[in-house]
Amino acid sequence: MDDHDEFMMTRPPTARRPLLGLTVLVVEDSRFACEAMRLLCLRSGARIRRADSLQHARRHLAVYRPAVVIVDLGLPDGPGESLITDLAMGVPRVDVVLGTSGDPDGKDRALAAGADGFFAKPVASLAQFQQAILAHLPADRQPNAPWVLSDEYVAPDLMAYRDDLAHVADVLNGEEDRSIDYITQFLSGVAQSANDTGLGDAVGSLARARESGGATRSEVARLAAMVQERLSNNSTL
Repeated sequence: MDDHDEFMMTRPPTARRPLLGLTVLVVEDSRFACEAMRLLCLRSGARIRRADSLQHARRHLAVYRPAVVIVDLGLPDGPGESLITDLAMGVPRVDVVLGTSGDPDGKDRALAAGADGFFAKPVASLAQFQQAILAHLPADRQPNAPWVLSDEYVAPDLMAYRDDLAHVADVLNGEEDRSIDYITQFLSGVAQSANDTGLGDAVGSLARARESGGATRSEVARLAAMVQERLSNNSTL
């Protein structure tokens, strides 16, 4: 933490920066979703730390104690619910534990694991982000004055979306050891966050084929072609 960070962390929250003084750990493997969280934290006055897996999150938590932890439910090395449960039962407990996912049943899963609240992807509303955290903060961490309810929405850099697509392309080409189940979960959230309905529909078709026990080779090939098309055509990103 540099001198500027130390200065920001000791300042009290304000009406326009109600999360000043808080550190938020975001456990998320999507760079696009992480970029959205970074912008939301920046606008709110919070400091962000990031981990892209359960392993990295636990390594981080062994050294630092953030005030808020936001956990994606679909991580490359296991379900985020396991970390949520550990955090919810921890002593001393993290002030606020939130889950996030693009899955329709994500909220129920996160709350059942012990989360205080939940973000459905895409997370873009500044007011929603701040409300979800402030609603569960202890009284001594709340702003002293009423905070401004902003109507601002963040728009992450689409280069982060390209990074996510490149990661998926590597997995589909066999360059990374990840399952198709992981890809459908990861890409579903990424497509929702980027409002890419075409890609989201293709992911949903693959997921349904797997659930029904049908052939998936053609669905995987279709998905791989769509990912490559987006990577090769800058105008669509």
